[in-house]
Amino acid sequence: MQKSSTCSFMYGELTDKETCEKVRQTFENYEMNSFEILMYKKNRMPVWFFVKIAPIRNEQDKVVLFLCTFSDITAFKQPIEDDSSKGWGKFARLTRALTSSRGVLQQLAPTVHKGESVHKQSRLAEVLQLGCDILPQYKQEAPKTPPHIILHYCTFKTTWDWVILILTFYTAIMVPYNVSFKTKQNNVTWLVVDSIVDVIFLVDIVLNFHTTFVGPAGEVISDPKLIRMNYVKTWFVIDLLSCLPYDVINAFENVDEGISSLFSSLKVVRLLRLGRVARKLDHYIEYGAAVLLLLVCVFGLAAHWLACIWYSIGDYEVINGANHLLRRTSWLYLLGEAAGTPYRFNVSGTEMWEGGPSKDSVYITSLYFTMTSLTSIGFGNIAPTTDAEKIFAVAMMMIGLEYQFYIEPVMI
Repeated sequence: MQKSSTCSFMYGELTDKETCEKVRQTFENYEMNSFEILMYKKNRMPVWFFVKIAPIRNEQDKVVLFLCTFSDITAFKQPIEDDSSKGWGKFARLTRALTSSRGVLQQLAPTVHKGESVHKQSRLAEVLQLGCDILPQYKQEAPKTPPHIILHYCTFKTTWDWVILILTFYTAIMVPYNVSFKTKQNNVTWLVVDSIVDVIFLVDIVLNFHTTFVGPAGEVISDPKLIRMNYVKTWFVIDLLSCLPYDVINAFENVDEGISSLFSSLKVVRLLRLGRVARKLDHYIEYGAAVLLLLVCVFGLAAHWLACIWYSIGDYEVINGANHLLRRTSWLYLLGEAAGTPYRFNVSGTEMWEGGPSKDSVYITSLYFTMTSLTSIGFGNIAPTTDAEKIFAVAMMMIGLEYQFYIEPVMI
């Protein structure tokens, strides 16, 4: 129904306001309580309900659901007058209503065990009222799993998923940078960090073979065979390609440049893990601050990727392939001249162009250009000159336009 459990849509002009407030506070305070309340059907016919509310707790003693029982007690409140009871006296109609509603009375009456006595109450509501000592404690039963199977919602798996989430974002930042700037991980510190990330991704594969998942009907699947089949059919190949030690292979000096470029390109497969991140983050879409933070991160990540592509295009076209001369209108050439690190031709050695701006300066400049293009500011101090750069700049402007029309209104 997608309606509130307080059933406020069934309230009417004669519904007691104090009882409505008690119902609301019972849900807000996770309490166990019961009420008599007058509600209205869709045809505005009044109906009396005896409502019992009981919170359901999980194994961590947290309330995850509410068990709400609605029992029709209209017969006890106002006997129904129909054609068959016309002309009957008030007492006769009450007797008939109680007799016909015996099933309701049996459901509402508290259970009396042998040897126990029930004290008579002056009011029927006090007889039907169930105190906290009578109402049972409802708890969510944890599914039974084999010893080596981990529940996908347990504390350990939740913490592990956040670790994988952070490392996936780290991969999404470093992989495009390393591929575009053709960096070999000669720095021991970064090589150790990337190796640890690879090992954690490998451990994640092992854990996924032993983690439950939610089936099509909403049930928790804990059968090891079904878990393995489901993981192999979904994310196993992507996760396996993501945990291969590409950086360790590229760190060797005697690796052929073509093979190194191939392994660097294969690292882009790791970005497919962002699909799993998006699936985990959809739980936080209902929070405005979380949505704002997520959109800012997505915008920054997109600008980072586009900056890496922008540099790759500029680095490829800064040297004219036809005559092997520098394009003096290229933004990389102009940046090198302005930074005091111009390109120079090594005549005696490799007979190739060397020098140029530093990688830090080039990345910051590329990010600056993509940010100004996506936000449609564009100061013009960095401009595309070749056909490939112009096509890519147009694509960035279209992405920025779509961002302003569709995503900014969501943020506002």
